[in-house]
Amino acid sequence: MADPAAPDHDPVTLAGGKSPHPVTGGKTPLPAPLTGRTPAIGAAVSRIRTTLILGGARSGKSRLAENLARTGGRSVAVVATARVGEDAEMAERIRLHRLARPGDWLTVEEPWHLAAAMEQLATPGRTIVVDCLTLWITNLLLREEQESDHGLFSRELAALTRLLPGLPGESILVTNETGMGITPMGELTRRFVDATGRTNQELAQLCERVILMVAGLPWTLKGIPPS
Repeated sequence: MADPAAPDHDPVTLAGGKSPHPVTGGKTPLPAPLTGRTPAIGAAVSRIRTTLILGGARSGKSRLAENLARTGGRSVAVVATARVGEDAEMAERIRLHRLARPGDWLTVEEPWHLAAAMEQLATPGRTIVVDCLTLWITNLLLREEQESDHGLFSRELAALTRLLPGLPGESILVTNETGMGITPMGELTRRFVDATGRTNQELAQLCERVILMVAGLPWTLKGIPPS
């Protein structure tokens, strides 16, 4: 699972091809090596509005998302999708996330209706960090099982993909890359892996920048590397 986001103050609950490369023209450049520092584009750099950050557990996804938000020059709102329940270990993780964030960041807890939460929060002067999509998908699939509503995940994903391209401000979405392991044996776990892969593919097509985190190092798969 991805590192969960956590409130840093009282949370608010909301209801709810390719273009030519700017340097090489029509030629597609090779991916940057995994050095943690990818070359800057200089004058070609433009304001990135949508970023998808993928990676394994404890790969540095949340840290990169928060660093990008800090340096973006906008106010910041975090949409936290984690549900703590009676899990003491999860509660401790959330506490540590809370301590790591600036006190003036707004935190919203929304485990299911992500698109509705983002739409209410978005302004031209704000960066929204979603941490994380993996827990959001988990929550939706579990609710589908509990309520026998097996269209819930598809409806919420469709709402998100419709909303994201026109959303004002900047959006940074954190998710896990779950497709590099063995095929799970359980039916619900296989559904989770399928749903996460589908979500990641659809959002990677929509987002202007996609970054894969490996051992704390960013590998830019699409768009302008972070400076």
